[in-house]
Amino acid sequence: MINRSDVLQAESRISGYVRRTPLLRGGTAAAPLWFKCEFLQHTGVFKARGAFNRLLAARERGELNPGVGVVAASGGNAGLANAYAAAALGVPATVFVPENAPRVKVERLLAYNATVRQVGAEYAEAFAAATEYVEESGALFCHAYDQLEIAAGAGTVAEEILQDEPGIDTILVAVGGGGLYAGVAAAAEGRARVVAVEPFNIPTLHAALSAGHPVDVSVSGVAADSLGARRVGEIAFSIASRVPPTSVLVDDAAIVAARSQLWSDYRIPAEYGAAAALAALTSGAYTPGEGERVAVIVCGANTDPCTLESSPGAGAAAALRTG
Repeated sequence: MINRSDVLQAESRISGYVRRTPLLRGGTAAAPLWFKCEFLQHTGVFKARGAFNRLLAARERGELNPGVGVVAASGGNAGLANAYAAAALGVPATVFVPENAPRVKVERLLAYNATVRQVGAEYAEAFAAATEYVEESGALFCHAYDQLEIAAGAGTVAEEILQDEPGIDTILVAVGGGGLYAGVAAAAEGRARVVAVEPFNIPTLHAALSAGHPVDVSVSGVAADSLGARRVGEIAFSIASRVPPTSVLVDDAAIVAARSQLWSDYRIPAEYGAAAALAALTSGAYTPGEGERVAVIVCGANTDPCTLESSPGAGAAAALRTG
């Protein structure tokens, strides 16, 4: 179980280690919109928040052995965050990623002096190899999304949103394994609606809510490298059961178009997974009510910049232009 007190504790712990990213105004007077620019976070992704919270909490408890360090399994972004946090705290990091992890992410992992091991075709296979390594080495395991400290650290994104704009009604967040969603939902509980946005091809939370428990789903599509968990985490499911989100699905074409729009209209270099939240608005999967004040978390920028100009689906979208 996770609640706002966990998020506030994380906020205090990681202060000075992570960036407070800007909340930028867009939209119109009739349809207010804010972008939480978490793509400007260290390592280009929100996951640095959870990584620092996990490592610092473990160090406080005497669980972080500087000789063996940390291990993570990741589609790329969680590995980057934990490698960066480990380097900042002076401990080694070993990161397991799928064999098809984007080259740009693998190169950045190596730049952070992480040991990179590429295993299998999906995150789940890298995860299995990482857990075996933990048993062999005694390294601190940092889950990509389903640990309380990881999710609570991610939730500090929503704390900042609601501190900067207390009148926000709704926060749109992309969901993969659900760590960011869980933290955001905990921080926003009783204060703002949370819209959980997932690709049709990887509906982990949506499927869990329908089944009444987390279930495996197939993994495919343009956002699989960052939203490619096979099932939603227990922490995310527990808070979704306590405070049901508005759950919406978007297709790959909408994600591609939203990513292109973020670049063409705002010069925001988002990953496909990070563009999924905006895709809920641009595709009509979620339609705000009159005067509803909406914040969209743009949560990652670890993408190949060469693909930004060539992305199809750009549109002026006057209603979303910065005012």
